[in-house]
Amino acid sequence: MLYIKSFTFNPFQENTYLLYDEKGNGTLIDPGCFDLAERKELLDFVTEKKIRITQLLNTHCHVDHVLGNAWAKKTFGVDLFIHREEASVLKAVEVYAPNYGFVGYESSQADGFLVEGDEIKVGDEVLKIIFVPGHAPGHVVFYHKASNQCIAGDTLFRGSIGRTDLPGGNHELLLSKIKSELFSLPDETVIYPGHGPETTIGFEKTHNPFVGKNARP
Repeated sequence: MLYIKSFTFNPFQENTYLLYDEKGNGTLIDPGCFDLAERKELLDFVTEKKIRITQLLNTHCHVDHVLGNAWAKKTFGVDLFIHREEASVLKAVEVYAPNYGFVGYESSQADGFLVEGDEIKVGDEVLKIIFVPGHAPGHVVFYHKASNQCIAGDTLFRGSIGRTDLPGGNHELLLSKIKSELFSLPDETVIYPGHGPETTIGFEKTHNPFVGKNARP
């Protein structure tokens, strides 16, 4: 069984996800924790549940999703994996992070790259890597077929989609990829987004004003 614990961190109200199995094998995704209280909250949960975090993943590398990368790498002794197209996005954060008030941001580098269509494991649980660019050039999502759950980053939200006006964004590409990649998942698939509440593929197919059946042309 795959358990998913969400935390909401930093002024952007970013959702950080900790995935773990019944044996305590864990994977941390998009650690947005920046201040001491946020990092303590995450660490306390890991300690209480006796979770062994074995890998660190980024869906994409905008500032709000990577604030805790360097801390997590050192604290848990893990490697960081991102899509190759996000390397320059991650590098840029150290330049602009202070502009958002994140003084003292510590940069990090990827130790390996995620490849579209490959699989990664949380213990014995298998996640498929799906490439959904548009919000960011190398944005990936992680789909757990056995439970129909998807860590979707900033691609699809409840009633919305990721913004596409940042460097590397492409509005038409994001719309296309949501329809071809995410909407090919079962309707009951639960979407865990990078911000805000969870949703389902079925709900967004019907109600999403950008990509749903009644979306504006």
